[in-house]
Amino acid sequence: MEQSERTVIGVLGLGEAGGALSADLAAAGAVVRGYDPEVAAGADLIAATSESDAAGGADLVLSVNRSAVAVEALEAGIGSFPPGSVWADLNTASPEKKRRLADIAERHGARFADVAIMAPVPGPRLQVPLLISGSGGQRAAELLRGFGANVEVLDGPAGLAATRKLLRSVYFKGMAASIVEALEAARAAGFEDLLRENIIADFAAAGESTVERIVSGTYQHAVRRTDEMAAATEMLADLGITPTMAAASRDLHARFGAHPS
Repeated sequence: MEQSERTVIGVLGLGEAGGALSADLAAAGAVVRGYDPEVAAGADLIAATSESDAAGGADLVLSVNRSAVAVEALEAGIGSFPPGSVWADLNTASPEKKRRLADIAERHGARFADVAIMAPVPGPRLQVPLLISGSGGQRAAELLRGFGANVEVLDGPAGLAATRKLLRSVYFKGMAASIVEALEAARAAGFEDLLRENIIADFAAAGESTVERIVSGTYQHAVRRTDEMAAATEMLADLGITPTMAAASRDLHARFGAHPS
């Protein structure tokens, strides 16, 4: 199609996520210039020699490396980036860092898109749900949708998409960490299968009232649950398990018990 003939996309970072996205974009007809100092570009990509080389002449850059190097990558590539093109940062970073990236990009005449990847990439690949905000959000969505991407645009500045993603991360990754720690302790105590059954039953029984029940119960029973989680923390230590999540739960309940809402 006409768009695929004229759209050039630079991809910085060709690891698990960047590799899958760049391959699918190239297969859909985009001209993809890929750069990663540690991973070779795939056969369907144009192998760039630097961030600047990947960004040169691009309509869109996807920075998919790591938050720790996001600013460095932007500063290395922005000098060759055409004015008005969109620099999209897909790294998991704080809203404040996304705003900083937007400021750097926009001072150089580029538009910026804060892109939050909302699920693991390997399964859905280019169909992974993406949330986008920022001055370049609409344009980035237009380009990506032209190649089959699954994009939702948020009406707001850079940092909004990151905020939405990280709020969910607090819940979901925190829950996952608690489950893993609990199962590790149950394994040490010889009750892993039983606890797995308990967890599965709780998930199966969850409904619309579950969240409110959890929230209200946490505040209402904070004092008692502080003691309960203190005992659980002590038990995990006795089992040889570092009680990271148990201790955090103890401390959170203690805070709520001392300052009830």
